[in-house]
Order: sequence, then structure tokens, then C-alpha cells
Amino acid sequence: MDLGLEGRVYAVTAASRGLGFASAEALVADGARVVVTGRGQASVDEAVKRLSGPASAVGVVADNAAPDTAERLIAAAEQHFGRIDGVLISAGGPPAGSMLSATDEEWVGAFESVFLGAVRIARRFAAELGEGGAIGFVLSGSVREPIGGLAISNGLRPGLAMAAKTLAEELGPRGIRVFGLLPARIDTERVQHLDSLGGDPEGARARASAGIPLRRYGRPEEFGKVAAFYLSPAASYLTGVMVPVDGGVLKGI
Repeated sequence: MDLGLEGRVYAVTAASRGLGFASAEALVADGARVVVTGRGQASVDEAVKRLSGPASAVGVVADNAAPDTAERLIAAAEQHFGRIDGVLISAGGPPAGSMLSATDEEWVGAFESVFLGAVRIARRFAAELGEGGAIGFVLSGSVREPIGGLAISNGLRPGLAMAAKTLAEELGPRGIRVFGLLPARIDTERVQHLDSLGGDPEGARARASAGIPLRRYGRPEEFGKVAAFYLSPAASYLTGVMVPVDGGVLKGI
């Protein structure tokens, strides 16, 4: 299936590893070019190298919470590739913890990065994109069901999903699509870290896998292919959707 990605340009935040990198990798594999971000120069440079170098990828050291991140991404895309067609807004997960243990500082820091930073980036890209553009949010299964031990994510992700739905309504008349992806147990460093918090990572993984209908964790490349499809022209009549990429773990329709 031709996704229509050849020659298109996308920004992917938090893409030096994890779900962001897997998404950038899938885009490049289908002929797109990408601008990727990370918090350190070394990790960004390594990501660009793994994405086949400067002909396919450009790296920008940036944090989603920084007010100038979106502007810098758009400038890099236009300078190096002459256009911008969309953005996938991914961010590192908020700190683990319960409602009773999470501090004000943790809530504020997560809000700045996970929620406000994402909204700011989406708003700026919305002003830049034309018909056929796409804005994607990497969210979480916590949009629909709370996840034990991730109280801050449970609080912020549903609100960001509703912001994305609202943005889809506002941008639809301009031909710009907006969507959210809801990963669950995808085998990234973030999930491996969460599994290790109780001191028995293998046991935690086995218990989590038992609750997934497919009985295994997802692979990052499986998530990346879904992200590439939803960003692509092949998904041209899909907007406002929240798409679980979870092996069937969410039980609601």
C-alpha cells in the first residue's frame, strides 16, 4: 500500500528514542523526511544517524515545554526540506505515583510538558499547515481508563485528548486532520522502567502480558507504522479519532 509519504516532511517531537523514534523511522522508511527533537545533542545526532542521515532527517535539541520549540521545528523543516506537512507530538511520560503522593511540582512540570507544551506546538503548526496537513498526539490508554500508579498521566491525558478533538473540529474546514494515538504496553525504555519500579520487572511484565488479549507487549515499530499511516495522505478521511495501539487491552468500544 502506498501511503503517499514520498517527499513529505513531518516534525516528530521526543524522537531520539521510544515511540517518537519508531514513528520517525516508519515515516522515513516510506519516503518522508523528518525533523526530530530530543533533549540532548548526542541523542539527537544518534537518532539522525540511525534515520539515514541529513538527507532524510534533521535534529533539533528542544523540549516540548519551551515556548519556541514549534517555531524552531518549522524553521528547520523549511530551511532543510522546503516544506512542512505535519507534526507528531510525543512527550516523555509524567512521573509515576499515586494521587496522594504526587507533588505540586510534579503536576506543574508535567502540565507544562505533556499538556501545555503539546497544545502550544499544535496551535503553532495549525497556523502553518495547509490542506492535507496532519497533527497527531501520542497520548495513552489512560485517556479511556486510569492506569494504576500513573495518577498524573490519568489526570492530564484525557484533557489533552479532548483538546485534540476540539482542534479537529476547528481545523476540519481547512482540510487539516487531528488525531490521537493511545499506546499501552509497548516495549520501550519508559515501559521497562515502569515495570522495574516494583523490584520484579519480569513478574510485572508477565502479569501485564496476561491482561493483553494478544498476550504480549507491542513492539515500537508496530506503533510507528500506525503513526505513519495516520499522518499520511492514505488516512485523508480520518480526523478527530483516538486510536488504541494496545493489543486489545482497552475493553470499551
